[in-house]
Amino acid sequence: MIGSRPAQAFLAASLACATPARAGDDAFEGMAGPYGERLRYDEKGLTLTFPDPEVTLNIGGRLHLDAGTAGFSRPGLPEAFPDKVAVRRAWIEPTLTIGKDWVIAFQYDFSDPQLPINDAFVAWKGLPDTILTLGNMKVPFSLEWLQSNNDTLFTERSLANAFVPDRRFGFAVGHHGQAWTAVAGVFGNAASNGIGGDGVAAAGRATVAPILTDNETLHFGLAGIYRRRSRSDGDFSFSTQAEASLFARPFADTGDLPDVARVSRLGAEFAYRNGPFLVQAEYIRAEIERFAGPGGSPPARAFQGGYIEAALVLNGEGRRYALTPNGGTTYATFKGVAVPEGQRVSRGGIGVFELAARFSAIDLDDRGLRGGLERDVTLGLSWYPEPNLRLIANYIHGRVRPGAAQADTLSTAPFSVDTVIGRLQIYW
Repeated sequence: MIGSRPAQAFLAASLACATPARAGDDAFEGMAGPYGERLRYDEKGLTLTFPDPEVTLNIGGRLHLDAGTAGFSRPGLPEAFPDKVAVRRAWIEPTLTIGKDWVIAFQYDFSDPQLPINDAFVAWKGLPDTILTLGNMKVPFSLEWLQSNNDTLFTERSLANAFVPDRRFGFAVGHHGQAWTAVAGVFGNAASNGIGGDGVAAAGRATVAPILTDNETLHFGLAGIYRRRSRSDGDFSFSTQAEASLFARPFADTGDLPDVARVSRLGAEFAYRNGPFLVQAEYIRAEIERFAGPGGSPPARAFQGGYIEAALVLNGEGRRYALTPNGGTTYATFKGVAVPEGQRVSRGGIGVFELAARFSAIDLDDRGLRGGLERDVTLGLSWYPEPNLRLIANYIHGRVRPGAAQADTLSTAPFSVDTVIGRLQIYW
């Protein structure tokens, strides 16, 4: 919450970096030290470089501060937001680059007591067009998930992101050509959870861009995850909130599912960008199989979700397509909106504006299990006054039929929810 001491300290440090220097006349660079090392501060944050061997330490970070309100169509429901203002993310992100082949990345979120460790990996790029990564990283699944949360079109990802696992500890190999990528890996649990306790998963994603120019991109992707679990791994569940982090509880929720032996996920991706216009869509299907009992194996349960979204940059260039990452599994994604020098507010400009709209849906009902249904329509406006500063305003209209797991607080009668949420986003 915003009142915590670590969050307050991080907020103060973040505001100091809210309008960092550009690489020109307002970048700050110290004199060379006794070993040729230099400390530089610019739009990438603090960077310490050593000439021999070629070593660079960059200290980045991000602060996402959310505020909003929400109302239900049905009276008698509990308060939607226990806190109307909260720190969504407060990250520190050091990255050490050694020569051309080694990258060591680490991200820590001071605002998340459950999963504070995000990326924590070592990547090696010594083979042509190949990256080998060991550590805590994103599982290669879902275009929307693999995009940085600094660059998503809205404050939160879609309802379908409920099927995407958090970062997990594992080993991954990625390879790319001029217009295609392929990445596969083996993963356990999240590093913050001790690596074990959720079985072992094999995951892979392949993408191709039959149109790939500076101004136009056509993207297709296919990804899958297959996870085997033991009886000692505990319960399993899927749940999602109405695309706003301030909600006190999920609406669609399977509840804890015991004896889950195998979980498989399959996702299909599509995206097309032409100049300032971008349209993106995904469909995800998840299937759960349980351990066999005295009467044999219970039938599998299947759930599904997806989204389609579009964005238009009103007075700037479109989102750049990045085929390869610096390390990890985030291949073939769209980056954020660039703010040209002349459009910066600090240079007398008005910044860059982006309009966005999305429809997303999730279905957690199957074979007598009532996990709930939800359909959301989201409208968004983003303003980028500076390269490292973004303000987001979202309106979300959701139609919900809660699952049985939420019956005690929400009942199972359908209702609608209207949400207005804004975000101050600082990143460097």
